[in-house]
Amino acid sequence: MSKALLVTGGGRGIGAATARLAAERGWAVCVNYRRDRAAAEGVASDIERAGGRALAFGADVSSEGEVARLFDQAERALGPLAGLVNNAGILERQARVEDIDAARLSRVFAVNVIGAFLCAREAVRRMSTRRGGAGGAIVNVSSLASRLGSPDEYVDYAASKGALDTLTVGLAKEVAADGIRVNAVRPGFIYTAIHASGGEPGRVDRVKVMVPMQRGGQPEEVARAILWLLSDEASYSSGTFIDVAGGR
Repeated sequence: MSKALLVTGGGRGIGAATARLAAERGWAVCVNYRRDRAAAEGVASDIERAGGRALAFGADVSSEGEVARLFDQAERALGPLAGLVNNAGILERQARVEDIDAARLSRVFAVNVIGAFLCAREAVRRMSTRRGGAGGAIVNVSSLASRLGSPDEYVDYAASKGALDTLTVGLAKEVAADGIRVNAVRPGFIYTAIHASGGEPGRVDRVKVMVPMQRGGQPEEVARAILWLLSDEASYSSGTFIDVAGGR
């Protein structure tokens, strides 16, 4: 029986690439989405047509009730959860800190931080050997912005990813004895639709000159790092990070 994996924000970009690659490697995948049902169902349909198992479920990860229902639905449909990819994340239009209001901060941190905590909590409750589970792996999708700060553009987003890094380290230590590994990837400039949310769809082409490899990355390159961290090949890795950022 294939192991069940939940990918939040799985309808596009890094989440979609991760869902597809996971299915290729034998995972049964729950593709979570918040608004774009068609995109998530498209990813699930692609997986099914290729011979894998996948279902799309809608839930806002910043809502405690919706997160609990999402995990219950995923396990009823696909079996006990063995993996979680905390990928759902948002950013808002480029702005300096002096122009960021509390409402924007609340929106960004609700998804990027509270959502990740809630999903991690539900995963631990189901995976922990101390609670009768079989163990598992959590991979948080952070950002190189957590190290660099993203000045003049997205300091709030970078700060939210810094919180995710701290969650990764603390939770890894907390649940290591419960059979759960917790790691993170930190993508750099990746060609995804998230840049359009910030008001600059072509941002990667503008900033790629700052990357030692002189190019932006593809979602599939991040997905490969995520799948390695989920796999048994990473069995002695927890509380660690893989930067997928072209050497930056």
